[in-house]
Amino acid sequence: MAATTTQSRDIQSRLGRRGAKSKEIVEQALERAGVQIGGSNPWDVRVYNEDLYDRVVRDGELGAGEAYMDGWWDAQELDQFFDRVLRADLLRYFQENWTTTLHLAKARLLNLQSGSRAEEVAEQHYDVGNDLYRDMLDSRMVYTCGYWSGGARTLDEAQEAKLDLVCRKLQLEPGMTVLDLGCGWGSFAKYAAENYGVEVTAMNVSRRQVEYARESCADLPVTVLLDDYRNAEGRYDRVVSIGLMEHVGYKNYRAYMETVDRCLKDDGIAFIHTIGGNVSTQSANPWTTKYIFPNGMLPSITQLGEAMEGLFVMEDWHNFGPDYDKTLMAWDENFEKNWHKHRERYGDRFYRMWKFYLMSSAGAFRSRSIQLWQIVMTKPGRTQPRCRLS
Repeated sequence: MAATTTQSRDIQSRLGRRGAKSKEIVEQALERAGVQIGGSNPWDVRVYNEDLYDRVVRDGELGAGEAYMDGWWDAQELDQFFDRVLRADLLRYFQENWTTTLHLAKARLLNLQSGSRAEEVAEQHYDVGNDLYRDMLDSRMVYTCGYWSGGARTLDEAQEAKLDLVCRKLQLEPGMTVLDLGCGWGSFAKYAAENYGVEVTAMNVSRRQVEYARESCADLPVTVLLDDYRNAEGRYDRVVSIGLMEHVGYKNYRAYMETVDRCLKDDGIAFIHTIGGNVSTQSANPWTTKYIFPNGMLPSITQLGEAMEGLFVMEDWHNFGPDYDKTLMAWDENFEKNWHKHRERYGDRFYRMWKFYLMSSAGAFRSRSIQLWQIVMTKPGRTQPRCRLS
């Protein structure tokens, strides 16, 4: 541990040394991850523009991501590259730059996930095109981690297993009312209504997703509202969010919990499915927030624990992060197989952006840098539900 700390300080000091060569700095950092420039391993880097090194040293993660989008560098297996880079924690060596400093300052000074900003991620990411997502996702259009640990062999099986796992943890019964916050394309609402006989009220700020969900659930007891989760009304037997917490933001975690508390009956069950971080932060990395999930960030155990304190009893906290690696690789396989349908509309730079997004995410889960959590909560005094399921 001491040696690693010394190495980190050595590289960081070199970053600030006048006249230090950017290429040498990047090469030495990559060597610590077992990655070579011009090497023969599938995770090694091929550089096509020598300006890459200055760009990475100057702009950190944002510079590396944009340079990849511009075709300045590549790796045969990008997921393996990110797995090695993240296991070696190389990103910390390139965080002392004006881009990262400005990014963090904005996150601290502003509420980037306020109600007035809620639609930004929908417009940029979720509304990019239902056809693209239809060709990438499973047949139910589930855009969250599948559950492979129960023996699923295909993406469709993994997503159906995940939806059923959620329903079983919620102990759904016919006639119950369910509030689905941030419902995506309505996959959970439809599955729960069809298979468990419940009535679902679903909320989402993405117009394209809401349109799809309304059509998909037209013959079911499902009401889909184009609205922000903070505006939820009524009292429900169950309150669930699958993939919403990543957009809530650290300044709003308590408000989220208060919304769930307000809408959940005293004997109800609340459920959160979210990607989570190993440490508490106040923002995501600059590349992801600029190109993929505007204003997004991952919660930590500490942040969620503090937000639910005094409102809920945490009944179960289930981590199956490695299943997201497998899910992302399945999405990438579908994306590659169907890209020819979308190339003319989106273009090569979008392709490289999307590839960077999927493969960096797969590498992050594979390296255990981030996790996938399912959390079951109840109000104090309620009988403990049987929710430790697999």
